[in-house]
Order: sequence, then C-alpha cells, then structure tokens
Amino acid sequence: MTTGTVSKGAGLHASDLNVKGFKVYRFSGSSSPQQSHSRRDFYKIVFVTGKMTISYGDQTIEVNDTCLILINPRVPHSVIHHAERKGYACVFSETFMAGRERKRLLQSSPLMRFGAMPVVHLNAEQAAFMASLYQRMLTVYRGDYTQKAELLKACIELVVHEALTIQPLPPEPTQENAVTRITHLFMELLERQFPIESADAPLRLRAPQDFAEGLSIHVNYLNRAVKAVTGKPTSVVIAERIIAEARALLQHTDSSIADIAYSLGFEYPTYFNNYFKRMTGITPKGYRIGKV
Repeated sequence: MTTGTVSKGAGLHASDLNVKGFKVYRFSGSSSPQQSHSRRDFYKIVFVTGKMTISYGDQTIEVNDTCLILINPRVPHSVIHHAERKGYACVFSETFMAGRERKRLLQSSPLMRFGAMPVVHLNAEQAAFMASLYQRMLTVYRGDYTQKAELLKACIELVVHEALTIQPLPPEPTQENAVTRITHLFMELLERQFPIESADAPLRLRAPQDFAEGLSIHVNYLNRAVKAVTGKPTSVVIAERIIAEARALLQHTDSSIADIAYSLGFEYPTYFNNYFKRMTGITPKGYRIGKV
C-alpha cells in the first residue's frame, strides 16, 4: 500500500519572487516541492502527471493521469500524492493579474467559480502544448527580458483560455424564483466571511437567525428556502462551512487551536473542541496530527 504525502504550503513571500507577485517552478518526485504558496495569498495553476487525491472545498477528486489543477487560495484544499508525480506549477497574486479584461477572464474560470471543477484532464496533444507553455514561462522567468511580467501574464491567460477550451464551464444557475434568490444571497453572505484571517476579526454570522437579520427576512422563510434548494437545514450548511474552514486552518496554518477557535467565533477553545468532534468524530488536535 502506497502512503500518500499531503502538500502543505510553508508560505510564499514577495521576497522569494523573481517577478513580484509571480513564481513558476518545475517539480518531480513523491514529496511536496520546496516552493509552496500560502493558502490565502496566491492563486496556483499546476500542470501535473501522477496519481493523487485532491480535496477542494466540498469536492474530493481522484486523479491518475495528466491534468491541470486550478486552485483558488480562498477555497480550503489539499493534495495527497499516492505515487511519484512530475510537472510544473505557477503561483501568482490577484494584483499581478490586474486589469479589467484579465480579471474578467479569471472570473470566468475555475479559479474564481467556487462550484466549478478545479481539475482539467488533458490528452497527449493538450499536455504537450501545456508543457511548452510552462517551459516558456520558466525560460522567461529566469531570463532578463525587461517586459517579462507582461509576457508571463500573457502565458497565464493562454493557460486559462486553453483550460476553458478543453472544459467549458457550465452556465451559472439561473435564479428563477425568490426561494433560489434568497438561498443564493445566503450562500454569498456565508462565503463572504471566509477565509478567516485572524482571531482579531472573528466570524460574526454563525446562526440562521444572524443571516436572516442580515437579509431582512424571517428566519423561518430562510430555513424553508435553503432546505428547498440545498436539501439541508440552514444550520447544517453553516456548520459544514465552518468545519471546512476549521479543517483548512488546522491543516494549512500554524495557528494554535485556541486561536482557531476564537477566529471561528467560539468563546472558549473547549466549545470548539466539542463542536469539531461532534461534527467530524475527531478532535482538532487529532485531525491536525493525522494530516501531518
């Protein structure tokens, strides 16, 4: 049985970058590459061949071929490698891709569409083209061309365009009635609270009543709408999102469990420990140890 290794970002800082807000690198082997990115700061597009399990938001995806993985830092994620893999990765900040047209492109890609599939599978021809793009990025990144940043941005655009050509996004769900609209607004309000940055700015909205007041509707109406659209009670949707963020903070940061508890709006760490164990069957400490 092959033991998987979990990719965990140690943090990528501006001082590490040859071009401010951007980095590209090649990797191979079964362990995580030394170059890594912060869960919160950088978008990441990986071109990789290998067998792995990808956890992204509420999706779990098994991969055993060549693919692109498009990662939004605001979505909790992890990658477990089950065998040797090889490929390239580029990481970049949102400010690096500044500009109306570029941002519009990113917003229409899996990088920004949280419900979209973040993995694009490639055939041999597509993989060869993608390899050439990453090789070009690596050459430009290491070179002395004075306009390298613009050329690198163009390469990222080409990668995203190619991904959308191979795997077009499904249309956004239409909001045909008030129930769907209310649920959409609730989900937007819930998601807007994440990612959690620190215990100094803790989660404010945690109960269905909090969200109902924020939307100026009765909590019973909110509960009926959310249940009709998602099939789950409002409290369950909220709890699942809080637990997803808790997992991400435990796995991707070095914050103490107490600080994580406070940042998620728990008055005492013991309340968080009990809540997490009730929802997952394991304590926060046990989860963190198990993921290392």
